[in-house]
Amino acid sequence: MSVTGAVMVPHPPVIIPAVGRGREKEIQKTVDAYDRAMELLASWKPETIVVTSPHSIMYADYFHISPGASASGDLSAFGAPQEAFAVRYDTDFVRLLTEEAEKNNIPAGTMGERDKNLDHGTMVPLWFLRKYYPEDNYKLVRIGLSGLPFSVHYKLGQCISKTAELMGKRTAVIASGDLSHKLKEDGPYGFIKEGLEYDERIMEVMGKADFGELFNFSEDFCERAAECGHRSFVIMAGAFDGISVRPERLSHEGTFGVGYGICTFEAAGRDNERHFLDKYEDELRREASLGAVNEDPYVRLARKTVETYIKTGSKPDMPKGLPDEMYLRRAGVFVSIKEEGRLRGCIGTIAPVRESIAEEIMENAISAAAHDPRFAPIRPWELDKLIYSVDVLGKPEEISSMAELDVKRYGVIVSRGFKRGLLLPDLEGVDSVEEQVAIAKRKAGIPAYENDVKLQRFEVIRHH
Repeated sequence: MSVTGAVMVPHPPVIIPAVGRGREKEIQKTVDAYDRAMELLASWKPETIVVTSPHSIMYADYFHISPGASASGDLSAFGAPQEAFAVRYDTDFVRLLTEEAEKNNIPAGTMGERDKNLDHGTMVPLWFLRKYYPEDNYKLVRIGLSGLPFSVHYKLGQCISKTAELMGKRTAVIASGDLSHKLKEDGPYGFIKEGLEYDERIMEVMGKADFGELFNFSEDFCERAAECGHRSFVIMAGAFDGISVRPERLSHEGTFGVGYGICTFEAAGRDNERHFLDKYEDELRREASLGAVNEDPYVRLARKTVETYIKTGSKPDMPKGLPDEMYLRRAGVFVSIKEEGRLRGCIGTIAPVRESIAEEIMENAISAAAHDPRFAPIRPWELDKLIYSVDVLGKPEEISSMAELDVKRYGVIVSRGFKRGLLLPDLEGVDSVEEQVAIAKRKAGIPAYENDVKLQRFEVIRHH
């Protein structure tokens, strides 16, 4: 028996009367939909309920599954200590889920912090659920999100489904997550047009259970929209991989400037047309393969270097037949690697440190793939999904003010003392000179308020 059903729900504490003190009536449609969703979930009589919460412990490269036999919590942080919760964890489910994740090369488990207290992303759904289904009727599995790609979240959902099947347990998923936090100027985080766009798109997708579309929300777009639930929804979608689903869209409100959306999903048998991750990864491989056919010698050298190094642990020999300037000219070079539209590694040199552009590319390609401190080293099974670019830097020139910058044409180097940060030009999501300089300052460790800095600009030749 795999996952029986799931609900997509928000987690505003204000929706609970002891916290809202009347304001919950301003989102009455959400209240009513919440009741309907949890009454339906109770009708499935789940033995195990998996909650994915953005407010549980979150790591950049690891899914934290809450350890131990039990946990408790209350809403005292929101002025309602009387609203208390105590749950039993399904330790057998957690153990087997961790094993399934390991088999599938997914970094997930109970290591890390021991979060003994329930978070409000978990407690708000449980407050509604206990009206229809007491805590004694089920055991809980609580999972935090991660900074890993959407595809890895989907794979974790697949592991949840497999675990439920192996254990023969009726299992339900609660995908806890608000939508955009930027729907109104007078809201807690202000307004941005991407907020409205996100809410409209996500409700359309989830209302139809068109889960393949979840991969088409770029991470930059999601970040600008200031959503918190997308990864929760992707995990839930993965739990229905290859399964027909009966969806129902119950409500969507943005009264307080934050999007609250509620949908329900009931499993309805196998469907081989709904293996969305397979289709997505096939498309990634197709795009990468087409890109490789059209790559110029600079990018081809970066790709060949990475593939050889990741497969063998050794740098390849310098190839013959490259353009003369790659052997004879020296320049700073940045090698960037992307996977699923997100950065997977980027390392470069502002000024040349090797004897040729070709050597610069090879060394920086290996560093980007295996030694970028922001990311785990690239693994062999990722190679056929990677997109590369190589930026050859022109000589930096000093400028007197930001007025001499152009975010599309020039990269920027910001320096103060020994601190120096660089940002390449024409990057997705960097739309103004102010943003460009601010990011370069952060990379250099220079405080945002520090204006006594040295500015340099440079042009690049970008190879795809």
